[in-house]
Amino acid sequence: MQFHYSNRIASLKASAIREILKFTADPTVISFAAGNPAPEAFPVEDVRRITAEILSEEPISALQYSLTEGYPALRDALKKRMKDVYSIGMDFDELVIVSGAQQGVELSAKALCNEGDVVICEAPSFVGALNAFRSFGAKLVGVEMEQDGINISLLEKALKENPNARMMYLIPNFQNPSGITMSFEKRKAVYELAQRYDIVILEDNPYGDLRFEGEDVPAIKTMDTDGRVIYCGSYSKILSPGLRVGYLCGHKDIIGKVIVGKQAGDVHTNILAQMICERFMTQCDLDRHIAGLKEIYKKKSSLMLHELDKHFNPKVTYTRPQGGLFIWGTLPKDCDMMAFCREAVQRKVAVVPGTAFTAQETDPTQSFRMNFSTPTDEQIIQGVEILGALTKEFC
Repeated sequence: MQFHYSNRIASLKASAIREILKFTADPTVISFAAGNPAPEAFPVEDVRRITAEILSEEPISALQYSLTEGYPALRDALKKRMKDVYSIGMDFDELVIVSGAQQGVELSAKALCNEGDVVICEAPSFVGALNAFRSFGAKLVGVEMEQDGINISLLEKALKENPNARMMYLIPNFQNPSGITMSFEKRKAVYELAQRYDIVILEDNPYGDLRFEGEDVPAIKTMDTDGRVIYCGSYSKILSPGLRVGYLCGHKDIIGKVIVGKQAGDVHTNILAQMICERFMTQCDLDRHIAGLKEIYKKKSSLMLHELDKHFNPKVTYTRPQGGLFIWGTLPKDCDMMAFCREAVQRKVAVVPGTAFTAQETDPTQSFRMNFSTPTDEQIIQGVEILGALTKEFC
C-alpha cells in the first residue's frame, strides 16, 4: 500500500540526537551525545517512598482521570515557588502542567503559529523545539549567538525583515546546545524589542536551577508587564525526565488556548507523576536537593573542561558554561565537522554534530555538542583523550 502522509509530518526528519543514540546501545561507545541527568542525581529513595505513600493514601486520585490544567496542589506549589524564589507571576498570568517542557514548546506553537509564520530562534538552538515549530509549518529564522547571548543587532534586523514573526524562542540559561548564558542587559534588550515589534517570547528554562558558577540572572519573564512572555519550566533536570512533568506560565488568555490544545492531545499530564512532584516539593528539601545537583555537575563540567584543555588542539574552541549540561566545541573553518563526528563514533565516542541544531539544513556550522552529565568520570577522561587525538589529526 502507498501511504500518504500529512504535509506537517512528511517533511520532518528523525532527531539527529536520537539517531546518534542508537550507536550508544553498544556498551563500548562512550556517549557525550545525550542530555540525561547523571545517574547519581536521581532521588530514588524519596521517589520510592512518596509513590508508596500516594498509592496507599490516595490510590484512586492517582489512577483516575484528572484536570487538564494539572494537579491543583502542584500548581499551587509551583505558583508559590515561582513567585517567592524567581519573582515570576503577575495578576494576568496562569499556569498549566504539561508533559515535559517539550510539550510546553509544542503547545505554544500550536496555540500561536500558523503555517508560514516565522519563529525567530537562537542559532544554534534546541533541536526538539525546532522540530516542534517545523511540525506546524513555521519558518525558522536563526540569529547568531555571541558569548553573552543572542546578537541584539541581528535580532532586530530579523524582526524588521520578518513582519509575520509570531514568536521568539529563547533559552537564556546555559543554552542547549551552546551552554551560553544570556546577560541581563541582553534580556532587557530582547524584551524591549519584543514590545517594539509586538511579538511573543517563549522563554525555555529547563536548566536554570543548575547554575554552579556565577550569579543568577533574572528571567525575562520577571520583566513581563504586558503578558507577552511564556515561561516554560520542567522537572526533568531537577527530579526525573521519565516523570514527564513540565509547566507553562503565561498570560491567562494564551494558557487558555494551550489548555484546549492539550485536551486534544493527551487530556492531562500523568497524574501520579504530578502528585510525586508535589510531594517532593512540599515534603523534601528541594533547595538542598538542587544544591547537590549543582555539586555533581560542577565536578563533571570541571573535569571535562580540564581534559579538553589538556588534550584538544588549541585551534579548537569550546564554551565554558556556568551551569547546565553542555559544552559546545567549534572546529576551524578548514576542518570537516561531519567527518570529525563520524570518525569519533568509529573510535567509540559519540558527539552531536552542530547541524542538528541549525534553523535551516543549509546553515553552516563547524560546531558539535558534548554532554558531561551522563558519562562517568572515567568515560569523560577516556573519551576526551580520544577526541583530543582526533582534533590533532583533523585540524
